Amino acid sequence: MLRIAWSEIYNHPLPEGHRFPMEKYDLLPQQLLHEGTATEINFFKPRKLTEAEILSTHDKSYWHKLKTISLSKKEERKSGFPLSELIVEREITINAGTVQAADYALEYGVAMNIAGGTHHAYTDRAEGFCFLNDIAIAANYLLNDKKVKQILVVDLDVHQGNGTAEIFQEDHRVFTFSMHGEKNYPLHKERSDLDVGLRDGTNDKTYLSLLDRHLKKLVSEVQPNFIFFQSGVDVLATDKLGRLGLTMDGCKKRDEMVLKTAYQNNIPLVASMGGGYSEKIKDIIEAHANTYRLAQEIYF
Repeated sequence: MLRIAWSEIYNHPLPEGHRFPMEKYDLLPQQLLHEGTATEINFFKPRKLTEAEILSTHDKSYWHKLKTISLSKKEERKSGFPLSELIVEREITINAGTVQAADYALEYGVAMNIAGGTHHAYTDRAEGFCFLNDIAIAANYLLNDKKVKQILVVDLDVHQGNGTAEIFQEDHRVFTFSMHGEKNYPLHKERSDLDVGLRDGTNDKTYLSLLDRHLKKLVSEVQPNFIFFQSGVDVLATDKLGRLGLTMDGCKKRDEMVLKTAYQNNIPLVASMGGGYSEKIKDIIEAHANTYRLAQEIYF
């Protein structure tokens, strides 16, 4: 059974005029239910992260600033979000959703989080709408509990997974693979274990050929027994922040390639949704919904 993390707090409203499309976290589950891709039984409401889980990945002093709402104005601007107690509660709920999804993936082969993919959060700071790094926290949870030995992060958001790369730069149990726009945010790129920078306007054919080649090689050489998939849909040509040239079909084929690779190699996978900033909200929802449709089709 496909298990999907979701909570009402995911759709926490931001100040008027903020560019981040929070409404997708409410509209996406509605769409999945409406079309029958998912039923109520597929969804679970995440618990909250424990402090021990947070400190397995993030610095104690940084976490203290978050929980006491004491980031400096500069640190808050860097995060992209106005910090509040509700934002912190939202973060620890979303991150716990990915941790719990990891256990469900071990049981069912795949699990998903309607939010997450907060790959810009560093050990000691927030960036790019990300305060806590759900992929890193969930990876450390699996490793610390000895549930898996080798993890592959497949980060296909249009923006480099800089925070994830920094967190695992000295940990060979987690291989970080980021395929992203080479001239896009962040200006300063960290060094992932494998970075594939893409030119502006990269089309379906070029993108999918590169991904196919790298995925096959990584599965063979890294030999992961778990995959975290950051499935941001800001790779679409319609995305306001993306600068790549993928069609809706190309984005769907990307997800199919990753999911089938995991399924055919018997590697449990958790997908976190990541970014998506197309002008039309229906394009964002359709692209994200394709990931869930494919998971149901391939696994169940």
